[in-house]
Amino acid sequence: MNNSGALFSQKCFWNGKLQAATVCYEKGIITRIEPDKLPEAMDLGNLVLMPGVIDAHVHINEPGRTEWEGFATATAAAIAGGTTCLADMPLNSSPVTISVKNFEEKLEATKGKLHAHVGFYGGVIPGNAEEIEGLAKAGVLGFKCFLVHSGIDEFPNVSKADLDIAMPILSRLGLPLLAHCEWIEQAFDSGLDENPKSYSNYLESRPKKWENDAVALMIELSRKHNCAVHIVHVSSSEALKLIKEAKEEGLQITAETCPQYILFYAEGIADGDTRYKCAPPIREKANNDLLKNALGTGILDFIGTDHSPAPPEIKELESGNLAKAWGGIAGIQFLLSASWTALNHEMTLEKFIPLITENPARFLKIDQRKGFLKPGFDADFVVWNPEKAFEVKPENILFKHRISPYIGKWLYGEIEQTWIAGNQVFEKNKLTDKHLGTWLKPV
Repeated sequence: MNNSGALFSQKCFWNGKLQAATVCYEKGIITRIEPDKLPEAMDLGNLVLMPGVIDAHVHINEPGRTEWEGFATATAAAIAGGTTCLADMPLNSSPVTISVKNFEEKLEATKGKLHAHVGFYGGVIPGNAEEIEGLAKAGVLGFKCFLVHSGIDEFPNVSKADLDIAMPILSRLGLPLLAHCEWIEQAFDSGLDENPKSYSNYLESRPKKWENDAVALMIELSRKHNCAVHIVHVSSSEALKLIKEAKEEGLQITAETCPQYILFYAEGIADGDTRYKCAPPIREKANNDLLKNALGTGILDFIGTDHSPAPPEIKELESGNLAKAWGGIAGIQFLLSASWTALNHEMTLEKFIPLITENPARFLKIDQRKGFLKPGFDADFVVWNPEKAFEVKPENILFKHRISPYIGKWLYGEIEQTWIAGNQVFEKNKLTDKHLGTWLKPV
């Protein structure tokens, strides 16, 4: 293991700018950054050198559902995509991470399997408020809840009464509550049961109103309890106004969207193509263009994949049944490239890079060691070519099941190298070092 050295690039993302610089590191820590090329530095030419990507929204599913995805495959795919840090959701593993005992079981399952750094969220469900403080002391980064059925019976959705109990505890602890925002006040017939292959019927079955109402509720409760709330995977452009007003009011509200909501759009999804099914759903192009704009204006804080894989039979690939198919998209390997492909005509690289580095680092409160190129920070890097397009081929996918709407797509932003703690772990479609990931604990 050689974790001391220096890297030079004409396009090093340093102090908010792409500029020529040499990044020196020793024992896995950045020691200094020089504006000139040092003789001992590896010359990366015009490739972009920047902090490793941070994915704050991932479902790894181990233990218990490792046949869906596991730590070894998920973190290998992460580093292949330039992601060096990720945060794992409290479901869809079994047991779900709703108690200290279950969290300890999850930590045990990571041993000898981490290629990237992994942090963890705890869960808030009805009746587990007494576990929140213990989970916080054990080292979770935040807590996740659902306002609608999660798809996993062991992780039921919360009511407003449940949140009134949990949120004052989270406020006192200073940890955020991440909310899946779909709130169903009244069921209705979208026609999906009669025509389960229809994407338009699936889209209608999860309307924007559900999302808007849930966001409004979480803002109200954030205000009431002085609790930090993070809105995950925003897909409704109508919710953006609510988020903007809450931020202007000074409430502790943050929000993310996902690559699938800004790269794909409903008009381009064929009936029966269950690879695109996720919840909330991928909406129309006009809607999704507004999400892109919100990333540029700061209404949305960052991008995370919501990587939520499942085996072929659960995705209903053969039947094309959108009513029955698992609602999740596998995309952990494409956070950087898919997001850049969606946004490269919308913003500069200097504007884009913080959306997948600095901003999620601040949210996770790891921005004193991750997310920036600064002396004293960890030497986690990604080297990539934003101008080079590549076709996503099944044989280059490292997550467990090669099922993804990204397959066959051409994406901009080919990953050349990924570095963990000053060690090159990936180069040109190949892992070059393994198992250097660590448990990403809060500072």
